[in-house]
Amino acid sequence: ECSPYAAHLYDAEDPTTPVRQLPGLCDEYCVEFWSKCKTTVRALVKEGELLETVSNRRQFCDILQLQDLDYCFPRVLSNSNLTRNLGAVVADPDGCLQLCLEETANGLRNPVAMVHANDGTHRFFIAEQIGMVWAYLPNRARVERPFLNITEAVLTSPWEGDERGFLGLAFHPKFKHTGKVYVYYSVEVNLEEKIRISEFRISSHDMNMLDHSSERIILEVDEPASNHNGGQLLFGNDGYLYIFTGDGGMAGDPFGKYGNALNKSALLGKVLRIDINNNNRGPLYKIPPDNPFIQDPDARPEVYAYGVRNMWRCSVDRGDPQTKEGNGRIFCGDVGQNKFEEIDIVEKGRNYGWKAREGFSCYDKKLCGNSSLNGVLPIFAYPHSVGKSVTGGYVYRGCESPNLNGLYIFGDFMSGRLMALAEGSRTGSWYDYKICMGRGQTCLFPGLLNKYYRYIISFAEDEAGELYFLSTRIPTSTSATGVVYKIVDPSRRAPPGACRYNPLPVKVKSRLISFVPKPKWTPRPRKRPTKNKPKSRQRTNLPRKGSSPDWFLELLQTLEKLQTEWDTAPDQYVATSAPRPEERHAHSGRKQSNVGPASRRSESTPTNGAVRLVNEHDRADRGRVEIYIDGVWGTVCDDLWNRQSAAVVCHQLGFPFAIEAYRRAEFGRGSGPILLDDVECDGSEKNLLQCHHSEIGETNCSHHEDAGVMCGHTEP
Repeated sequence: ECSPYAAHLYDAEDPTTPVRQLPGLCDEYCVEFWSKCKTTVRALVKEGELLETVSNRRQFCDILQLQDLDYCFPRVLSNSNLTRNLGAVVADPDGCLQLCLEETANGLRNPVAMVHANDGTHRFFIAEQIGMVWAYLPNRARVERPFLNITEAVLTSPWEGDERGFLGLAFHPKFKHTGKVYVYYSVEVNLEEKIRISEFRISSHDMNMLDHSSERIILEVDEPASNHNGGQLLFGNDGYLYIFTGDGGMAGDPFGKYGNALNKSALLGKVLRIDINNNNRGPLYKIPPDNPFIQDPDARPEVYAYGVRNMWRCSVDRGDPQTKEGNGRIFCGDVGQNKFEEIDIVEKGRNYGWKAREGFSCYDKKLCGNSSLNGVLPIFAYPHSVGKSVTGGYVYRGCESPNLNGLYIFGDFMSGRLMALAEGSRTGSWYDYKICMGRGQTCLFPGLLNKYYRYIISFAEDEAGELYFLSTRIPTSTSATGVVYKIVDPSRRAPPGACRYNPLPVKVKSRLISFVPKPKWTPRPRKRPTKNKPKSRQRTNLPRKGSSPDWFLELLQTLEKLQTEWDTAPDQYVATSAPRPEERHAHSGRKQSNVGPASRRSESTPTNGAVRLVNEHDRADRGRVEIYIDGVWGTVCDDLWNRQSAAVVCHQLGFPFAIEAYRRAEFGRGSGPILLDDVECDGSEKNLLQCHHSEIGETNCSHHEDAGVMCGHTEP
């Protein structure tokens, strides 16, 4: 029986305590257990001190004793103080469900998709943007030879944020019998950019490799620009292949009066549905007979839904494990233009509004007022103050984390936020459900993490229904900083044995590369700070073709221009050095100063670790802390932020004292990357890089948690 007090009985709440093999027993019960059942101990305990002392009752029961006698068995069952609130669910002070992560794969170059074959082997397949797909076994070992390598054909570049490349793959629902896999990638044909949907077959000699000579091109669509390429492929419960295309790129869908998305005669900005079953002879695909516009002479028969801007990552709901409610629904994240990101449920024949509408708001006022367009609203939308490029996720239907059942979990590529939606049981409407990374000791247990790389590229579901997401530290197809994380709910796990499965055997004909997780960051001794030297990386030029004011340029501007653009808002003042006391009094207000912001700018390129204070008033002694690392200015997360860390900043700026260490974006939220987290200083360091901190760029917070300081010349 899985006891609600198992963590207490096994003294497992504190990850620093030794692992117990038997629960804590109350004295009188232990005596009875020893006298009647001690012969069972060798079957229950594998090795260790318990086996050595089983012949001595006193020593045996001393080992099983708990420090907190209220939690020993069976006294814990009758303790009214403990059982009074049993089963009650209480939100934490911030009102969020705390989650942890398990690292599943790493060393990937912009991992854009992870799928399973649904063939009973429980393998998973991870695609990189450059055109490589890797096969992994259930134990997370990777097959050395790639499952697919079409890097020579895939069109992409080393630009940070390039949207072209290998973008999606889907296994045929009956892959075990057909051996067919479908891929979606960018290609250049006669100097013209296109998106291509192709079919491959599994190799007859190796079940972990596709036959590269078997490619058949199912569909190609011209791409007028280098962004908004879509990229999702999936099979619905109806057995048909769904293809999600972008609107063609640039900004505002400028292609004609209605744009591509609202023009049903164009394949861009659409959800397409085709029948690729039984296509070994005859046409490569057929039109499903119930496609909504099959009788419309002005529409392409492949169109299933329209009014789509750039749906990035869609999924099919498996339905509730018991009732199957929700089964077959298709959820998508549709990337917005200037103001809103949205989540949609895709249904046949529906118009999802772009470019008339962005989220719940009008974008093109003339089109927005055209009632004949009959657009459907998203189930959820969020503003760009939260994130600027949605990454669609999945409704959790797995076994291991029962409390997550029914939550739609998704994220944002630019802000790095993980988010969730819950469905109202009575209204059917969806509402924001707060989730966050576990704090304190929540995720300190072996194998668990509470930090991840910021740029969330995709989400995934394994064959058992467990949920993952794929993110990277540097969003370029040449940087091997991509990691796959499994989402874990530490507050409630399934009963032991309930989620076991027996994968079918896999014949491996090449070497297996065992999974080795990245070293988990742990605090170093405080007396011996070491300097963290970030690696430099080459910067690249902007793309020549297409333009967009959305996340693509936002990312490039952040990475390319923050080196020189210190002014995060027109009226913000940045302090990079401390004035003398008399100067501070002489210039106590903006009107009294004749020194413009441009002349306050540092003349030379800052060195790594340089800091500045940003605030909305002309104050040199306080503000949001921003640090310069590897050519980029970014903020510091307030996790563990205290007076000692603030003192390092103040000393660096020439102030002898730190008056206050501020948290929760007291001086406003930054707009650049969050570069440092978990900063711990003793006050003697020369800059924050010499303090203990998590890996640069690896955070679990948002700009709502930007750290700040107030410095002074007199001791507080």
